[in-house]
Amino acid sequence: MKLQRKNRLRALSLGAVAVTGALALTACGSDDTGDTGNGESTAANSAIKCDDAKGELLAAGSSAQKNAVDAWVKAYTASCKDVRINYNPNGSGAGITNFLQGQTAFAGSDSPLDAEEIAKSKEVCKDSQAIDLPAVGGPIAVSYNLPGVDGLVLDAKTLAMIFNDEIKTWNDEAIAKLNPEAKLPSTKIQTFHRSDDSGTTDNFTKYLKAAAPENWKYEGGKAWEAKGGQSANGSSGLAQQVSQTAGAISYMELSYAKDAQTVKIKTAAAEPAEATVDNATKAIGEAKVVGEGNDLALELNYEPKTDGAYPITLVTYEIVCEKGNKAETLAATKSFLNYVTSEEGQAILKDASYAPMPEEIITKVRTTVAGLS
Repeated sequence: MKLQRKNRLRALSLGAVAVTGALALTACGSDDTGDTGNGESTAANSAIKCDDAKGELLAAGSSAQKNAVDAWVKAYTASCKDVRINYNPNGSGAGITNFLQGQTAFAGSDSPLDAEEIAKSKEVCKDSQAIDLPAVGGPIAVSYNLPGVDGLVLDAKTLAMIFNDEIKTWNDEAIAKLNPEAKLPSTKIQTFHRSDDSGTTDNFTKYLKAAAPENWKYEGGKAWEAKGGQSANGSSGLAQQVSQTAGAISYMELSYAKDAQTVKIKTAAAEPAEATVDNATKAIGEAKVVGEGNDLALELNYEPKTDGAYPITLVTYEIVCEKGNKAETLAATKSFLNYVTSEEGQAILKDASYAPMPEEIITKVRTTVAGLS
């Protein structure tokens, strides 16, 4: 993973690759919110303040938060009609690269910046650096395709052995022991992992490394390291492969697995934990802020002790310059992120199968967004 990160950072010095053409315009859906004529919403309960925001706002990164961004953009641009937001869900690694090349106003990443990336950001953020702002949380669901076997239970050790190609069929003794009442077929297990650099991969493998260190000995990071299995691009690609492949199993954000079978995770608690928004919030509540200054990077606890806490969670960060933002995009960036982190912006996350940030964390994020310059 260290080599991969160095290769990505080395690529930055070779010149920026145009990102605008690759960015997919996020549709602005119709809304019954009125407009006062100056871009402000007339809805009494709206937290959207357009201020001087205008123009096109380019962003890229985490595919995990795409559905959340879609919901935010729909509500925001219905009120702030002078702003167009282009968010390209090209993966956390690519999004960070775009940002460090100065191509985007902010990036979305399911892992905080590392020391090399923070150092590199000082070339883009004049007299400052990039900071991590946690905005979206949620469970990483383990989705599988095994007709007739619902409520499958797995633990960290078994998951590690499955994704390390050590357990090859669904009726393996290790799986049967965890599911004594299930009629497990001899179907071949087909694992799928991300082909692109992904914070979801990073968090999923962090869980395996923390909870099953004897069975998952890889270094970890945004790039998949284990041998075997098949790959697909983005969370949507994994969801598609699982849905059409008998015996398949993969990891993805809950919003991509809403209509699929998902694994319950056995923990130290009495009952296996389900991949739900509320259970993810319980786990994120045990996270610690480890960033320095206004950087709000979190350290997640992948072995939570709270009953019902779902251990495989992620937090998506909006990565932005603390100072030195481009004048032409600063107003729109602050306006949009103010809405994203507001009570209203956080409240819509549950409907999209995401977990709002705990109040003690999001309060700090709001203060930091207000001070961006």
